Amino acid sequence: MFTVRKIYPFVILLKKNYPTQKKLRYFSNEHFTSGVSKTNVPLNSIYNHYINLRLPEDKVLATYVWIDGSGINLRSKDRVLSKLPCDLEQVPNWSFDGSSTGQAKTENSDTLLIPSAIYRDPFRKAPHIVVLCETYYGDGTPTPTNYRANCAKVLSNLCDQDPWFGIEQEYTMFDTDLWPLGWPKCRGFPTIKSKFSYCGTGEYVAGREIAEVHTRACIYSGIDYGGSNAEVMKGSWEFQVGTSSGIKAADDLWMARYFLNRISEQFGTIISYHPKPMGKNQPGIGCHHNFSIKKMRDEGGIGEIERVCKVLCDQHDKFIKNYGLGDGNENKKRLTGKFETASFDSCRWAVADRGASVRLQRNVKLKGKGFLEDRRPAGDCDPYRVCCLLAETCL
Repeated sequence: MFTVRKIYPFVILLKKNYPTQKKLRYFSNEHFTSGVSKTNVPLNSIYNHYINLRLPEDKVLATYVWIDGSGINLRSKDRVLSKLPCDLEQVPNWSFDGSSTGQAKTENSDTLLIPSAIYRDPFRKAPHIVVLCETYYGDGTPTPTNYRANCAKVLSNLCDQDPWFGIEQEYTMFDTDLWPLGWPKCRGFPTIKSKFSYCGTGEYVAGREIAEVHTRACIYSGIDYGGSNAEVMKGSWEFQVGTSSGIKAADDLWMARYFLNRISEQFGTIISYHPKPMGKNQPGIGCHHNFSIKKMRDEGGIGEIERVCKVLCDQHDKFIKNYGLGDGNENKKRLTGKFETASFDSCRWAVADRGASVRLQRNVKLKGKGFLEDRRPAGDCDPYRVCCLLAETCL
């Protein structure tokens, strides 16, 4: 018999009475923190031997990363290059089996990978690289989950206004038993009040090691990493990217998600971006977007900020459908008017009000210029979709 438990976007089958195997899930310098041990030899010592081998100078490993047909999961595969590329033009295009990633049919499965951004590889270290890619069909049309193509086009039409974005990504860490890190193993809920977990320490937080490793990986890679903090629900965290000009913040967010997923493999954890992973009585997971153009940052920019805020609310229905995975329906479970969220069926903007749909910091109002924060996007949103819609309000 099987039981099914869903941690969006994952669906995992659990078999009862599965044969016990030795799981290496504890943090240790001598063992992997995940995986099944079939030998008494410390796996990490074997891994370290090979990972530290000096490769020939004419061999550079490039990891190609792309968004699959789900719109949230990331895929990757490696390629050996003969030299370190100096720019994107020197990174060759590649292809993959789109029928295995939900992006093509079996009878026409070849799907193209077009390099879009290069990062230093924090796992293999220099000179190896990680390449973020767009996905296209053979006829040159973007795949349905390639929202980057349109976002880049819209932002290029706004380049004279120098759009800036800063993105705050919240997420939840789950143990391999599909229960949040730090929660009672009897499938119970934390006894401490959630307000102590926000930016907390000690018993009020879980997973700091993962957040710390992720911070260093992002900074090493070249991501415009802004910082991190423990979030309101125990086992959930937030990191920030930006403020960056143009499409870089959205690129950086996707690459930061990829690094977080890769790091979680070694800690035996699962990362979820679902907007309401633990039910209505627990806080949700968002991805707030901060946005401005030059006109907002100049003297008297508050007038343009307030104009855009009005547009964001007037077109609320259009925005809310694009602010979460798919049609954004899962985000409605988060936007309830509780836990510092606005209701999904209405929109209002305000100053210093974390319960507003769109918020202005108090110093923005005082200075009469700055930026706005759209608090509606869900944790599983596509930042290309969000940044594109925000930019369109200024075209």
